[in-house]
Amino acid sequence: MSDKTRISTDDAPAPAHTFSQGVRKGNILQVSGQGPVDPQTNEYLYPGDVVRQTERTLRNVAAIVEAAGASFEDVVMLRVYLTKPEDFAAMNEAYGAFVGERVPSGVLPARTTVFTGLPREEMLVEIDALAVLQGSGA
Repeated sequence: MSDKTRISTDDAPAPAHTFSQGVRKGNILQVSGQGPVDPQTNEYLYPGDVVRQTERTLRNVAAIVEAAGASFEDVVMLRVYLTKPEDFAAMNEAYGAFVGERVPSGVLPARTTVFTGLPREEMLVEIDALAVLQGSGA
């Protein structure tokens, strides 16, 4: 049985003290929910702009995936949490462009989209990821 390994990078926002940016166990990587936060300043960006928030959020997810030695080709599932149903089309377009560019195989990750409240009022979107990596452990 492989040990759990915390994944950490300065290229994504620092996590709260209660969770890790990502956790790898064996060849499974779970990325914690990310938001539209600048990793250098920890400030929430682009209030009211779900397209730019989606792009920034996905960049944060990608940074953690890459810190684990993986890529979006290894991502099998993304969960998107939106605060407003009317933002779905704009989020979906930004999401499709970002993910499509990073998955040259064309086998896009599975996805669930949920409409819910989020921890900060300025957050319109939060995204987490599940990846299956090559190899058996960190």
